[in-house]
Amino acid sequence: MPKISDIQETPNPNAVKFILREPVTSGVARQFASADQSQGDSLAKSLFDIGNVVSVFYMDNMVTVEKEDVADWDELLPALAVPIRAAESAAPASGNGAAAAVGGAIAAVTSDDPRLLKINEILDEKVRPYLAGDGGYLEIIDLKDHTLTIRYQGACGSCPSSLTGTLMSIESMLKTEVDPELEVVPV
Repeated sequence: MPKISDIQETPNPNAVKFILREPVTSGVARQFASADQSQGDSLAKSLFDIGNVVSVFYMDNMVTVEKEDVADWDELLPALAVPIRAAESAAPASGNGAAAAVGGAIAAVTSDDPRLLKINEILDEKVRPYLAGDGGYLEIIDLKDHTLTIRYQGACGSCPSSLTGTLMSIESMLKTEVDPELEVVPV
C-alpha cells in the first residue's frame, strides 16, 4: 500500500498531484476521463466513486486527480487520500521491454520512421519530465506525413496553458530539431 509523500498543486486549478513513496505502476500511464472508463481499474474506480472527480491519471509514483469546478479541495483531498493509500503497489518492472514502452511510446518503438524515434527521445528528455512535474503527461498518438498527433494526460489534459504556450513550445522545438514542416495537433 503506497504512502503519500506529498500533495502538490498543478498549473491546472482543478487538478492536484499526489506523490507516493511506492509506485502504483511500473512505467505504464493510465488515464481515465470518466467513471465508466474506470470500471476495470480498482484505483481509478474508487477515486471516481468519491464523487466530484472529472479525471484520474496515474503513472509510477504519481496520481493526478481532476475535480469538478464546484468541488472544494479542502473537503475532497482527505477523501481521495483513502483509496490512494489503499492501492496496491506495483511490482518492479523486469527486463528492458517495460522501460522501452514507457509513456505510450509503443508507436515510436515499433515504427520504422526515424523521425518518430527522434521525437520520442526529445519528448522524453525535454518535455515529459516537466509535464510530470505538473501532474501530467504527453502521449504520441500518430505521425502521418508532417502531422504529429498527441494527447495530453493528467493535469495537462484540461489545462488552458497546454493548448497554448506548451503546445507552441513543443511544436517549435520539434520543428527545429526534427522536421521544419511538422505540425503538432492535440486530440
